[in-house]
Amino acid sequence: MKKESSNTRRNFISAMAMGVTASSLSILTNPIYANDSRFFPSQLDDADNWFKKIKGKHRIVYDGAMPNNGLPVIWNWAYYESNNQTGSKDKDITAVTVFRHGASGFGYDDTIWEKYQLGVALKITDPLTQKPSIRNLYYDPKPGDFPLPNVQGVKKLQERGALFCVCDLATKKLSKTIAEKMNLNPAEVYTEWINHLLPGVQLIPSGVWALGRAQENGCGYIYAG
Repeated sequence: MKKESSNTRRNFISAMAMGVTASSLSILTNPIYANDSRFFPSQLDDADNWFKKIKGKHRIVYDGAMPNNGLPVIWNWAYYESNNQTGSKDKDITAVTVFRHGASGFGYDDTIWEKYQLGVALKITDPLTQKPSIRNLYYDPKPGDFPLPNVQGVKKLQERGALFCVCDLATKKLSKTIAEKMNLNPAEVYTEWINHLLPGVQLIPSGVWALGRAQENGCGYIYAG
């Protein structure tokens, strides 16, 4: 009995360390995902090679586990700006942001935000309307979207060499939860989401997997939300 209890406790702690709840873990064995090739999307085939894009002397990975008023994007921008101020060019810098857990919705375009009411699900308010956001505020932001002025969004940061990726495990969990609330087929909803990844954003198996890969490729680690 003690051995079984010890194993159970270790499994629970391991799951919590990954930021994965029991309902998330059930996704891995859910029949709607297990027997359909759509749930192992082709975008994942390039996940390992994607990290070869990390370049330069100054390398950092931001752990975007929660929305946190856009900090997973703000700090990416701040890394470029502060390194520029100390004499480093963009070509010598790579900032990686991993959108995972509660921030996974940041990897998807406005179509998904509006249709599936991600502002409600993620508790993100549009500062222009003061209502739950029906757009991804942090991809190509409008004045006032960030709590700080002049912050660049994902689109402009990608042009500077920044890298952004989104957790597939969290995407499965979030899309399934929303699909069930809307009485929609979770399989179809998930597939639609994957077809609406933001341009240039890489789908990765899990956020914690990506954080490990980034550090293996020379990135320092900072928790951003």
